[in-house]
Amino acid sequence: MFHHVTVLKEESVEGLHIKPDGVYVDCTMGGAGHSSLIASKLGPDGLLIALDQDDVALANAQTVLAPYLDRVKIVKSNFRDLEQVLMNEPRALRDGKPQVDGILFDLGVSSPQLDDGERGFSYHQDAELDMRMDRTTELTAKTIVNEWAPERIAKILFEYGEEKFSRRIAGVIAEARTKGPIETTGELVELIKEGIPAAARRTGGHPAKRSFQALRIAVNDELGAFEEALEQSVRCLAPEGRVAVITFHSLEDRICKQFFVKNVEKCTCPPAFPMCVCDKSGDLKLVTRKPIIPSENELEVNQRARSAKLRIAEKL
Repeated sequence: MFHHVTVLKEESVEGLHIKPDGVYVDCTMGGAGHSSLIASKLGPDGLLIALDQDDVALANAQTVLAPYLDRVKIVKSNFRDLEQVLMNEPRALRDGKPQVDGILFDLGVSSPQLDDGERGFSYHQDAELDMRMDRTTELTAKTIVNEWAPERIAKILFEYGEEKFSRRIAGVIAEARTKGPIETTGELVELIKEGIPAAARRTGGHPAKRSFQALRIAVNDELGAFEEALEQSVRCLAPEGRVAVITFHSLEDRICKQFFVKNVEKCTCPPAFPMCVCDKSGDLKLVTRKPIIPSENELEVNQRARSAKLRIAEKL
């Protein structure tokens, strides 16, 4: 069963300013929590395009979104193909190009993927090393751990997991695989623990957390896909359309924040000028100056929400 707790659901959907006849995209359908709330606010002339690359999520969505399937289109796709998906949907086009009223990203791995031991996302359950969100793709965590050079493994552990002991962990992995392939999450957890000094293992949560996050990001090219999709989202928004992004760690949040800042209006005229003459306006304006974070009530219900941040911008 695909149970899912949706983080910052009300705030993010409210931030999109849903119009009953608007066209919206949920780039990360997951358990369909956001999708069902958006769909419930649409009239018969509205449209929600819900994307996911996970077959389990896609099958579950048929049930969760059943009351709204007259106004929801479910598409199997990585959100890095956002523009192409919209080009194939006539109701998302204006003058031959995608122009939608709102786009939502809820990043990271979904609760059901973490909870399904067989997927290899969790360091709490012993399973085959996989970590693919789309199980038709080739690259798995097992491939990275067993075949990539130690320097390359250390680089992703440091950059994507912000793991201080990345080189030591990569060295332990490289040594272990000379004796035979590393097959399971349980084996990998023990090797990661071996690579982290005992004193450091006693603080800061589970010792494998950062390394597992890094491997998952690398397997699914999450940051590269997110950067590409953000660029496309600005092109695909209609004027006054909004993009809402929920992130769960500092790397994603930094990408989002820097992207918004880069694309925000930047008039350089002196304040005394009655109108802008510099012609340096950007494509976006910030709806939220600072990120919105979960309430105490939400954190009580869902501990996984504690690192969530919501940023919203509007197309000029």
